[in-house]
Amino acid sequence: METLFLCVVIFLFVLAVFDLSVGVSNDAVNFMNSAVGSRAASFKRVLIVASIGVFIGAAMSNGMMDIARHGIFRPEHFSFYDLICIFMAVMVTDIILLDIFNSLGMPTSTTVSMVFELLGAAFVVSLIKMAGGIGLGLDQLLNTEKALSVIIGIFLSVAIAFFFGTVVQFISRLIFSFNYRSNLKWKIGIFGGVCITAIVYFLLLKGAKDMSFMTPEVKEWISRNTALILAGSLVFFAVLMQLLYICKVNVLKVIVLTGTFSLAVAFAGNDLVNFIGVPLSGLASYQDYVANGGDAHGFAMSSLNGPANTPVYFLIGAGVIMVVSLATSKKGRNVTKTEIGLGSRHSGDEMFGSSRIARRLVRWALSLLGWVRRVTPLRVRRWFNSRFNTDEAIVDNDAAFDLIRGSVNLVLAGALIAFGTSLKLPLSTTFVTFMVAMGTSLADRAWGRESAVFRITGVISVIGGWFLTAGAAFIGAGLIVAAMHYGGQWVMILLAVLTVGIIIRSNVRFGKKAEADNGDAMFQAILATQDKAQAWPMLLMYITEQQHKFMTYAEQTFSDVTTAFAGDNSKVLGKAESALARQKVVLKNARRKETLCLQQISRETAIEKSAWFYLSNNCCMGILYNLRRITEVCREHVDNNFLPLPARYAAEYGDIRARICDVFNSTIALMRSDDLGSINAIRRSCDEIKDSISDAYHRVHEHLRDGDASTMAVLYVYVNMLQETQEMVSSLRKYLRAFAKLRDSDFRSRAAGAPRVAPLADA
Repeated sequence: METLFLCVVIFLFVLAVFDLSVGVSNDAVNFMNSAVGSRAASFKRVLIVASIGVFIGAAMSNGMMDIARHGIFRPEHFSFYDLICIFMAVMVTDIILLDIFNSLGMPTSTTVSMVFELLGAAFVVSLIKMAGGIGLGLDQLLNTEKALSVIIGIFLSVAIAFFFGTVVQFISRLIFSFNYRSNLKWKIGIFGGVCITAIVYFLLLKGAKDMSFMTPEVKEWISRNTALILAGSLVFFAVLMQLLYICKVNVLKVIVLTGTFSLAVAFAGNDLVNFIGVPLSGLASYQDYVANGGDAHGFAMSSLNGPANTPVYFLIGAGVIMVVSLATSKKGRNVTKTEIGLGSRHSGDEMFGSSRIARRLVRWALSLLGWVRRVTPLRVRRWFNSRFNTDEAIVDNDAAFDLIRGSVNLVLAGALIAFGTSLKLPLSTTFVTFMVAMGTSLADRAWGRESAVFRITGVISVIGGWFLTAGAAFIGAGLIVAAMHYGGQWVMILLAVLTVGIIIRSNVRFGKKAEADNGDAMFQAILATQDKAQAWPMLLMYITEQQHKFMTYAEQTFSDVTTAFAGDNSKVLGKAESALARQKVVLKNARRKETLCLQQISRETAIEKSAWFYLSNNCCMGILYNLRRITEVCREHVDNNFLPLPARYAAEYGDIRARICDVFNSTIALMRSDDLGSINAIRRSCDEIKDSISDAYHRVHEHLRDGDASTMAVLYVYVNMLQETQEMVSSLRKYLRAFAKLRDSDFRSRAAGAPRVAPLADA
């Protein structure tokens, strides 16, 4: 058994390597977003500053807090086997949970995940021990105070950080305005002094409090002289920042990079326990068990009540892994993109949709703002608007926000975390930095009417994800530890293999998704271009590419659905119905992106082309609706095992289907070649197909009036197919004209002599 336990401990450290990588990917959002979003330096330089901070914080940390050893449970009442199961369950759950959140681009809290994983696993093991007659209650086996403090910290972090982020950024913008360079001459020294002093305060109270050189005597001296240190720092840094400004140094960039460094130090120094605390506790437990021997199920782990002494090589190794992960992780950049996107001044590609609660919040906010405008004197409103004139914003072309907001994000987050620490409040780094960024973006009017609903939905989704983390961590660790406790070594081995498989699969899927996202580079290029003459050809190419993808999908889906109905294939119909629902979201997102791109072209071109642009999009959406209505009715009929479509009607519709697929394929080929000469011929084919569908409708109508009642149900489905098919062909015919007009406004349709085909309802 000792060999098995040694393998488990080794596996815990293997998982710790993944956990360090995954955890840094998630928490990179805490200390890099403001520097990256404001373009305080190149991404490479920001990465270097953050990496130095991470390595220093990890190497000088005391290694781990005692939470993993005795913060959640009382180890003297647990056996070695109990704790090995708990530690294994915690690491497996933590890896999977954080990897899922990172793949989705959702920042979450490593502290919350670890605390609730420990709590969930220890809770289940406690129930097992109580059922076995240990004679102790939950209050004697568990220490729930830490978990409760984390829950309180979540609520406090969200509310306090968002409120102060909004207020402080509002005041900062009133002082500096968006044209801040004209207001820096005598203000930058004081502003820089306050910011750097706040960062020093943050480093002393939060970032360095757990460093190895921070002896009790040093902490006591800092505590007694905090006011003096802060006053001296304020005077010194105010003078220094003013001198740097006189020497033509960009003080705001200095503040942002210094704040990035301080948050990175604090993150690595304090959150290292979230990644290596559990494996080190497992190693300490194994060493104690091997040294003293005995039954693994009866050997009590009282030794974990003592303090932890982490060897320095573990700390340096952890620091190296974190730095490498920070530099190479694509998932970390995905998480960073989420927060920057939610706080960006641009109404670009929104990552989140809209929700009912977000729509209501926006409507209430608009009503409140309307009332404020009505009661505020005109002169006051004009002054406020002059300070918040975003047209004067001084930002790089590709920056999400300016350096003023980047400075406030970092300094305020650090100050709030330091202040909460001094009051013994467990404010989470993740929660504070994210909500401060959201508050400052709101105060900066980054959430306009075109983006507010999507941004609020995103914030709600992220906050919900934090609470979901706690619940999933608790339940997941509890289920896994129960399986291992009862299943023994074979379940441990199975879970180890399963965990590795999930990690590999997740990274492969993320790589494929990243490749797909990179394919949308044209959209970003259109938004970034400053040449309106160049923007329209790029947009036309982008629109064609998106609609080409849809037409290809529509042709394949139409063929599959109608063939599956004739063949009584419920499985294909079910998959098609689900895919069509997803395709609606794809079309809506594409239309939103293209509408945003229309703002980049000249006004004359936009007026000339917009009608045909919207018509082409509406035709695509119409085709999608026709396909959905065909699929829904066909699937319901087949799922109920009703009579299949009679052979003669199946053959009749098969001919229609083949002709429609030919038209789709001709349209797709036309979109690739951009040859408008064949459009009239394709449109004439559409008219001929519509005539054929009308003839088929008349024949089935006669059968419905005089035919067998047993086939009535399937023939009604067939009539629906004919109606929706004719509407689909009409939409395709209209699309071809819109497609031509987008390219050539003088294009004239010459569908010679084709009479108008009446709808089936009028036939």
